[in-house]
Amino acid sequence: MALFDSFGRKINYLRLSVTDRCNLRCIYCMPAEGVRKLRHQDILSYEELLLLAETAVGIGIEKIRVTGGEPLVRNGILDFLGDLSKIPQLRQIVLTTNGMLLPEMVEGLKKAGVQRLNISLDSLRPETFARITRCGDLGRVLAGIRKAEEVGVPIKLNMVVMRGMNDDEVMDFAGLTLFKPYTVRFIEYMPAVKDSNWRSLVVPGEEIIRRIESAYRVQPLDREDYLSGPSRNYRIYGAVGAIGIITPISSHFCNECNRIRVTSSGMARGCLFDNREYDLKMVVRTGGRIALEEALREIVARKPGKSCISGETSAREPLYMSKIGG
Repeated sequence: MALFDSFGRKINYLRLSVTDRCNLRCIYCMPAEGVRKLRHQDILSYEELLLLAETAVGIGIEKIRVTGGEPLVRNGILDFLGDLSKIPQLRQIVLTTNGMLLPEMVEGLKKAGVQRLNISLDSLRPETFARITRCGDLGRVLAGIRKAEEVGVPIKLNMVVMRGMNDDEVMDFAGLTLFKPYTVRFIEYMPAVKDSNWRSLVVPGEEIIRRIESAYRVQPLDREDYLSGPSRNYRIYGAVGAIGIITPISSHFCNECNRIRVTSSGMARGCLFDNREYDLKMVVRTGGRIALEEALREIVARKPGKSCISGETSAREPLYMSKIGG
């Protein structure tokens, strides 16, 4: 069964947040004081999340990315992931994490059926990492990456590139791919937290790839498969790993968007930068599977054709990625 929106795009990818809580305070994700935590009863239970996932897969979703907040801080996450991996017709389960808890949990993640980890890593320098995350320990994240490599879980590293803050490390990150089987993805800074000066932080994707090409011979790669995200992929000649460029600001990829999002409180979005949200919580809790199917189909049908954000304007309320799920 295939699921299409009103623009003919095949929607096969669900980003599912399991918690609004995080053990970091990254500057592009939330304010320094954090955000008000949701009450326990406002968060979908694992049983409810599983019902939502099963229903979504039943109407055409083939890939689920589990996000947060930081998903590994929620108690019972490994059991939930194990249940998720048993859903028939679900082709991919991936997890996005900041890596702080990976050293202790990565073996359990592999056993639970997680097929890939996307690890947020914005600096290889302890001081810069601490500045960006406000409270992070780079050593723990690097230890988690090494452990994931040891146990054989494929890794993507996500670097949000910010001018004047960490953009001087682009070449260091690109160099990681020479000898490591990582995909390093460079992501343009997005104005998630209210900041009138956000445009000054954006390093366009074209500039990033030009910098890399100034030192290396680079070849473009085909997309991994039809479940892939919006990254334009490259490989440095002779490198073990690969490079990806994600350009939500300078070059929209809306015509290829294949995803919907559901937060830990059951709020669904067809687009990250669309202010419209659809409350699935009561449908999950009282409506039954048929009603949930109808609600998910409606969200897909109302998915906007393009994002409302660009390098010139940002016509929306600020959003906190910890609540929406990255």
